[in-house]
Amino acid sequence: MGKSKKYVYDWDDCNDDSKGPDTMIGEMLADSELPDLEELIIGCWGYGGEDCQEIINGIIENADKFSHIKKLFVGDMTYEECEVSWIEQGDYSKLWAAMPQLTELTIKGSTNLTLGDIEHENLRSLTIICGGLGKNVIEEIQKAKLPNLKKLLLYIGIENYGFDGDAKTIENLLAKSDFPNLTYLGITDSEIQDELTQVVLESKYMSQINTLDLSNGTLTDKGGTLLLEKIPQYPNIKKVDLHYHYLSDEMMKKLKQLPIVIDLSEQEDVEVWDGEIWMNAMLTE
Repeated sequence: MGKSKKYVYDWDDCNDDSKGPDTMIGEMLADSELPDLEELIIGCWGYGGEDCQEIINGIIENADKFSHIKKLFVGDMTYEECEVSWIEQGDYSKLWAAMPQLTELTIKGSTNLTLGDIEHENLRSLTIICGGLGKNVIEEIQKAKLPNLKKLLLYIGIENYGFDGDAKTIENLLAKSDFPNLTYLGITDSEIQDELTQVVLESKYMSQINTLDLSNGTLTDKGGTLLLEKIPQYPNIKKVDLHYHYLSDEMMKKLKQLPIVIDLSEQEDVEVWDGEIWMNAMLTE
């Protein structure tokens, strides 16, 4: 297994404004371990609202020093370091060509995120963790040329934190994208999880995936009923992840009888305020 290294600044590092994205990319380039790394993890790069564009640009401009990296995580921050909705991302348009050996890309945060024209022969896993995924990013993924992509995991999020699409946006993503080797599909963390569950269950990818992830959203018995009806039609599906949900005890009992591995942990309680029902996606702000 190749070496992994995380680059991260704490509050003391940045307290006098002497460190930030520019110094972090400089430290990476000067690191004698860089040629031996397989995985590069980029954590908090500052506490002043800086984006990570200088880091991305540094990788692109020094592609010969990063072209061997197979796994990249940009934005690996705790809630205490930076709330996900406050993470300033950047433009990845030119990164695809700069990192030809990349097999896994994880991005946390969606503010000012641009993926550009995605084309990559070796990428097998794409994960975006955020409180609200912009329609522009979803459409970029929809057009992506990723012939060997096996895992797609998207945190859809909510309108207040950046999701400006609807169920039709996800329907188009699943209908118009072309990922012939996809085996793991995750459409998660949504306040319209029942609607998205129906969209996913009616998509072409149901006949090829083995893992379905609908976790971290406002899934109720309405979505659970759809799963009970549809999952038995697809013997290729071996695992369904529904953790963090609003399913009833009765529905959970029924779902557990399906001949699959199913995660039903983190059952949430519906809140009622002034006669209105409130449910929340897991990760938003």
